Amino acid sequence: MTRSRKTIIDLETTPYYHCISRCVRRAFLCGEDHFSGQSYEHRREWIVGRLAYLANTFAIEIASYAIMSNHYHLVLRVD
Repeated sequence: MTRSRKTIIDLETTPYYHCISRCVRRAFLCGEDHFSGQSYEHRREWIVGRLAYLANTFAIEIASYAIMSNHYHLVLRVD
């Protein structure tokens, strides 16, 4: 059952949220794929730039981030 955002997010309790996004089917987000030998490291800079753009567009602040080979973590603060 879906729930509205106001029942899930309570900014008075905490303005910080930990978000994760993961690739599927052994896909690589960035780094070197040991199976194919391809390097996807060029994507890391693109992801960081895109996160900065989205943080400026929306009312969020990126408190911290970590970009791994097949997923990333964000700690966001809602302004």
